[in-house]
Amino acid sequence: MADIVLVNPRFEPSFWGLEHALPLLRKRANLPVACLPLLAALTPHEHQVTLVDENVEAIDYARLARADIVGVTGMSVQRGRMREILAELKRRGVFTVVGGPWVTVQEDYFNDLTDVIFVGEAEDTWPRFLDEWSRGEHGPRYEQSEKTDMSKMPVPRFDLLKTQHYLFASLQFSRGCPFQCEFCDIIVTFGRRPRLKTSEQVIHELEAIRAQGMDIAFIVDDNLIGNKKAIKPLLAAVAAWQRSNGYPFLFFTEASVDLSEDAELMQLMVDANISSVFVGIESPNEASLLETKKLQNVRTGTTLVDRVRTIQDAGLDVWCGMIVGFDHDDESVFNAQVQFIRDARVLHIMMGMLFAIPKTPLYDRLLAEGRLDPVDHPVEGTNVIPLRMTREALRDGYVRLHQDLYEPSAYFERFEQLWLTDGFQFGMTRGAYWRQHPWAWLKGEAVLLTRTALVFWQLMNGVPDRALRREYRRRFYRVIKRRPDPKIWFAFVIKCLMHYHHYTMANEMARQDTPVVNSY
Repeated sequence: MADIVLVNPRFEPSFWGLEHALPLLRKRANLPVACLPLLAALTPHEHQVTLVDENVEAIDYARLARADIVGVTGMSVQRGRMREILAELKRRGVFTVVGGPWVTVQEDYFNDLTDVIFVGEAEDTWPRFLDEWSRGEHGPRYEQSEKTDMSKMPVPRFDLLKTQHYLFASLQFSRGCPFQCEFCDIIVTFGRRPRLKTSEQVIHELEAIRAQGMDIAFIVDDNLIGNKKAIKPLLAAVAAWQRSNGYPFLFFTEASVDLSEDAELMQLMVDANISSVFVGIESPNEASLLETKKLQNVRTGTTLVDRVRTIQDAGLDVWCGMIVGFDHDDESVFNAQVQFIRDARVLHIMMGMLFAIPKTPLYDRLLAEGRLDPVDHPVEGTNVIPLRMTREALRDGYVRLHQDLYEPSAYFERFEQLWLTDGFQFGMTRGAYWRQHPWAWLKGEAVLLTRTALVFWQLMNGVPDRALRREYRRRFYRVIKRRPDPKIWFAFVIKCLMHYHHYTMANEMARQDTPVVNSY
């Protein structure tokens, strides 16, 4: 039997990490990464598995030194911390293995700091490695010859997570994306043929998460609707399970903007109680979209703003990913981004500077053109050398853009336009269920009112900026007056929490209190 410890390194503060807001809720991280509990479930029962997420607990190196195997995973933004952890483990003589998105795209990054690496998916290679390790016959590198059959994946070991420290749960329905965006590493890791779990698998996972006391979950699929035909019956099954259990979960997820073209699919998502969807818009500059092969965002006869509004009208709150620094972007792109966000009435934006990830078509092209900064963590925040502006202009415009988007009046004007003036319908399906079931309505309303009061109290006592607290109060009174609905009140105070985090980060970058944080 092997004593195995699997480690997820801490993330540096980011716009989606909510690090400034989490202490107000007495949480340590927004959500767990999906890979740790999955790897634990893939580990044969004769082995002992411990999960360590540095985002919720400090690493006990003495404990890791006693383990037979320590596995470290991580995304591109975690690569620096991964290297620090592996260096310390090597100093202590620990047998280490590394997997995850970053080592998949840059296999030599950790050099001699690790004993074994896993490239790509590991549902087949992880158990095979453990069998070979137990016989003293393991290799230094593992890569699956075929993509994982999602229909054979086990229920992740959510019970091994310290779920009380997370704000949300996470789960996965599918992998892969059919598109070919030049900058994206998803198709490098997961391929362009979307693969899905069965409805039965997803329901079992929901029950396992529910057993841990979680009721809000992020469906982490990079594009939930990559296979529209296959996802529809799965969503219908989730909707039926939600209805039969009184809608215990609120979901948010990611999808491509062509979601707007399928009314049936949007309705199924609403029926499943998916409230928000992250959409990769990237740019209002059509030349940049064509350049990066984001062809699904370019449609004749309709605009991107119209397509976002169609999704919102269906009852899905749109969050979006935006990028500056494409070859067709000059300094006018910053004002264009602000105008697009204002017109689309989107509150939450993951704004990033274009970054070239190894093994992507963008990386190969820019490498051939001599337009890559070889420094691992450039002070400008990106390794891309832009064509139509200086790197300094890109960085400074990016920082100003965050300030403009999260300036309180701009942020709440977008909120009021969508939620108050246009009457955005939030949580329609669960609301309709509650109206048909008085006891469920009473309980649900009581929970929402209690949570709203607690979050608002934390905002009023935990946000140090008096003017910001005043703005939150003033806007909240307007929401109460115009939308007398506890669902809307709860959504508003959560958006205040998110605003506080985004606003704080934007101003820290502008004051140069922290390095430029690039959301790539």
